[in-house]
Amino acid sequence: MTAATDRQYTPGKARRLQRMLSADGHFCIVALDQRAILVKMLSDLKQINESALPFSDMLAVKRLLVDALSQQASAMLFDPNIAVPAALDILPRDTGLLVALEHHRIEETPLGRKTGTIPDWSVEKILHLGADGVKVLIWYHPDADAGVCAHQQDYIRAVGQQCAEHELPFVLELLAYQPPQPPGSTKSIKPFNTLEELPRVVVSSVQEFVKPEYQVDLLKLESPVPVASLNAHNGTPDPKVQEAFDAVGACCAGARIPWVMLSAGVTTEQFINVLRHAYTAGAQGFLAGRAIWKQPLQGFPDLNACRENLHQHGSQALASLLEVTTQSAQVFQAQGKSAPNLIAEGDFARWYGS
Repeated sequence: MTAATDRQYTPGKARRLQRMLSADGHFCIVALDQRAILVKMLSDLKQINESALPFSDMLAVKRLLVDALSQQASAMLFDPNIAVPAALDILPRDTGLLVALEHHRIEETPLGRKTGTIPDWSVEKILHLGADGVKVLIWYHPDADAGVCAHQQDYIRAVGQQCAEHELPFVLELLAYQPPQPPGSTKSIKPFNTLEELPRVVVSSVQEFVKPEYQVDLLKLESPVPVASLNAHNGTPDPKVQEAFDAVGACCAGARIPWVMLSAGVTTEQFINVLRHAYTAGAQGFLAGRAIWKQPLQGFPDLNACRENLHQHGSQALASLLEVTTQSAQVFQAQGKSAPNLIAEGDFARWYGS
């Protein structure tokens, strides 16, 4: 499937986006930026308290993941404090590099969640690292307290501007959550256990952040319906499921912003089901972690067992995602802006960055 888009990027953004694509023109990115989630997973497997997990274990596991999966992935998503020092030196030169900016320790306020940057980290440092893009995750609910929503919007607007100044592609990950009821609000915060509320929140959030003012270049999105709702009922899929994915796809297509799916810790088989719906709606790939490597890491703390499982079962899981992506995902091509009226030597240098 070929993407129909006439959006043009600055030359630097276009080149970096292309470096994150597979040879077939899809985003096939493995997420390795997990921090708190991975600490809990490894400490549970080791049967120790999270605070007792050695930092060396985190480094060792992330290095194993890069060693086992980087050759198949079109790009990898690293965090700066663990994945970068653990495995930047073994990331293949032909595998793109996306780096997280946001602090995983979010600010939990009485009115909702606020996102901030990792201490001592910045868009500029990500540029100097040689990365191909910046990733930010935010928790967002359109009916949360107005001040909380404004904080999240202002943060994304500022990051988008910084990325634009450095010509770094900006990847925004949106996650829905249920914030406290805003004081005096007439809108009730409803649970996500229906085929109405979660799609509404996801679509409304996408509609906000595809606005040009945020300068987002790629959206990393969760399933707009609970994964349990994806299964057919009596052999017949609920039409509301595909309608929810289609609504997301329509928002992204209208804004000419490519989008990929996150796996949110589901199984490989469940994630393939998510991808089929997303690709029908026009998604251009995936940016997934645990759906690929959670099961192979169950042998921890035996690193040799983890290594063997990753090279066998982790590689197979990633291959199955690549197969459905190649078959069904929409192709993306980042087109760079061309300098107008090049007549004489020096015209491009004067035009570029002006």
